[in-house]
Amino acid sequence: MKTSKQTSVTRKQWYLSGFVAFTCLVSTAAFAGPIENYSPVTQQRLENPEPSNWMLYRRTYDGQGYSPLDQINTSNVKNLTPVWTFATGVVEGHEAPPLVNNGVMFVTTPMGQVIAIDARTGDEYWRYKRQLPDDLFQLHPTNRGVGLWEDKLYLATTDDHVVALDAKTGKVLWDTKVQDYRKGQYMTLMPLIIEGKVIVGGSGGELGVRGYVAAFDAKDGKELWRTFTIPGEGEPGHDTWQGDDWKTGGGSAWMTGNYDKDTKTIYWGVGNAAPWPGETHPGDNLYTSSVLALDPNNGKIKTYHQYHQNDSWDWDEVDAPMLIDLQRDGRTIKSLIHPGRDAIFWVLERTPTKINYVAGWPFVATDVWKGIDETGKPIVDPAHKPVIGKRVEFCPSLWGGKDWPSAAYSQKTGLVYVPANENFCGGFTGEKVPLKAGELWLGTKPEDIGLKTKPGADHFGELQAWDPATGKKVWQHNFPKSQLFGSVTATAGDLVFVGGTNDRNFRAFNAKTGELLWEQKTNSGIMGMPVSYEIDGTQYIAIQSGWGVDAQRIQDALVTNNIGIEANVPQGGVVWVFALKK
Repeated sequence: MKTSKQTSVTRKQWYLSGFVAFTCLVSTAAFAGPIENYSPVTQQRLENPEPSNWMLYRRTYDGQGYSPLDQINTSNVKNLTPVWTFATGVVEGHEAPPLVNNGVMFVTTPMGQVIAIDARTGDEYWRYKRQLPDDLFQLHPTNRGVGLWEDKLYLATTDDHVVALDAKTGKVLWDTKVQDYRKGQYMTLMPLIIEGKVIVGGSGGELGVRGYVAAFDAKDGKELWRTFTIPGEGEPGHDTWQGDDWKTGGGSAWMTGNYDKDTKTIYWGVGNAAPWPGETHPGDNLYTSSVLALDPNNGKIKTYHQYHQNDSWDWDEVDAPMLIDLQRDGRTIKSLIHPGRDAIFWVLERTPTKINYVAGWPFVATDVWKGIDETGKPIVDPAHKPVIGKRVEFCPSLWGGKDWPSAAYSQKTGLVYVPANENFCGGFTGEKVPLKAGELWLGTKPEDIGLKTKPGADHFGELQAWDPATGKKVWQHNFPKSQLFGSVTATAGDLVFVGGTNDRNFRAFNAKTGELLWEQKTNSGIMGMPVSYEIDGTQYIAIQSGWGVDAQRIQDALVTNNIGIEANVPQGGVVWVFALKK
């Protein structure tokens, strides 16, 4: 066994900067037995997935997070009960959906593990354990799942490699270095697989990297193309940067993109500019805090929409917009729906050559924006924009109105379900400091950052239901003593499933009314997304419970504020699988 070195930081610095050390494991696969009769994953299956399976990050390329299964519904969800659980043996944040392909479940965990499980019984087939370098410090020690293609799995690692595994055995087939973790590059996302291309995006915006999206050949791991999210000299958008700011400007692309199979266009979210204060990188700073439309064949940028310019608040917009055919104002809009970290609910229109602004409105309270102009550009209130040498407060906090956890869309109700956070504010004093490769480069001192709650606030987390066609909120469920930091899934049974709270509960709501219909206490807090699958006529709901990373850091900040929030949310990963009582 090898043990990672431990940084000497205070507890407060830990939850702000996220330096967490882990025991490293040998990169091997442990066998309980190979998988027999594995179903190869084809492009046709990914484009038209069987209702019984969950093979992509949000089940379908459009990112809607919707299951057409309806055996479990509003009338019987009260009878939902655990049928098996599986302990991963790992602490920290478990953020991956349990993927299911015809009876086989694949889960990933922190510390670079992939576990293959019998989705009927919870029995383990095999487990891959990656050896992580001794000098690796993981700002976000987590993973959000493997990509599936043919008879292989593809893992993006925190030491910045893409690894191909044999789906039947867990054996390593190839291992490709993407960039250098020593310079702050790392990956936590589930790779997006399109027609034999393994497409990933890098993390590291808080360490002064230059973001990118890159594609690799699924057969041998050779790089096919790489598109930087910050344009270099001679490229369109380069003039939105001054001097050499673009070389270290952030724009990480650390969440999985969505895909329009009809126009063959990937929509990929891009993170904040680096360092945080906008004064340190004057200009609009394309393509940070944007969505890019990419050609999957060559990585060419077709078009883009920037959600907000000259980001100064750490408001990543990496959560890719959902692709929805929206009936609005008497016509069908091929829309992109994105409840943003910048507190704006964005409705955009995607066309082959352009992304058009349709509408936008705040879904939580914000003092940063005075409005949105006719082009879709937010109008900044300079009183709430961080600057160098002066402490500036702003609402919402640096975690935004909604962080990376995904919203969902129900094809039955036509509503979008948002895991939102209200009554949080923050602030910091900007400073200009030189970049040191591999070290945090925030543009402020970690100990200067705070999470404040509004005086008299009676809740923090909100599960919201919005009609994107009208811009009206249909219902809202409040969480009095917790943030809501977990992805949402909707089903054809008119249900919405979500975890995300510090009381460790997993919940089901009526998708039409917001009525709480069912809840189950789990071992830890839930950050990942629920999935639904079916085997032999039985519908299951699955989730990974395992608190950590940003949810834990918000929790620690709330405890520090002494507002009666429960301090002890135990860590430890467990896969929970539920079905109706028979």
